[in-house]
Amino acid sequence: MSETMMTSEQDHWKKAAAEAAAKIVEDGMVVGLGSGSTAAFFVSALAQRISEERLRIVGIATSEQTARQARNLRIPLATFAEQSQIDLTVDGADEVQPGTLFLIKGHGGALLREKIVASTSKRMAVVADETKIVERLGSLVSVPVEIVPFGWEATERKLRDLGANPSLRLGSDNKPFVTDGGHYIMNCAFGPMADPTGVANALDHIVGVVEHGLFLGFATEARISGRDGVKVLKKTSV
Repeated sequence: MSETMMTSEQDHWKKAAAEAAAKIVEDGMVVGLGSGSTAAFFVSALAQRISEERLRIVGIATSEQTARQARNLRIPLATFAEQSQIDLTVDGADEVQPGTLFLIKGHGGALLREKIVASTSKRMAVVADETKIVERLGSLVSVPVEIVPFGWEATERKLRDLGANPSLRLGSDNKPFVTDGGHYIMNCAFGPMADPTGVANALDHIVGVVEHGLFLGFATEARISGRDGVKVLKKTSV
């Protein structure tokens, strides 16, 4: 299969997963709106439900890009000053571990806001295609680690000492990629992790690290789409 055909098929899977997740949104909910390509399909599907069914929800966006999409689609947005808790967040993932529903997120660069939203949600539903399923986190992608620009070289050294094999993420202009929060991102290649909880704990204690892309214990369910349609995964272990 050519790369173009695979991308087209993957987009079809992403859209199917996103549309399935949009069906679980209920009237009156506060909904966390994720970031990334699969989450963008979800936001579009949610806007369609609002238009066709007069569904009344308010959204809290996890990135400036998602906020722009939501406003363009006339999805009402709220802030944490107005809503203290989110009923349901729907977001994508770069890797999903079945059973625990542990995730790696942040390759789109919005991991800090995504984790703030996830941590304030009663439920978090992941939308992804089957290529994101892994036996061990770190098998396919690095762990994005959001860091303070001041002294980033010192933080990089601490990450290297941890065995993270860090590399500074660059933008299309070949300058450091800057997040919505004004931070840099280190892509940390740990490889397949036997103990992601231990890695997360170590990252939490490095001065200069703002947040990391190990989302452990946040997701409660997932809609995973692939050749056999959309499957629902539930969190079954810790």
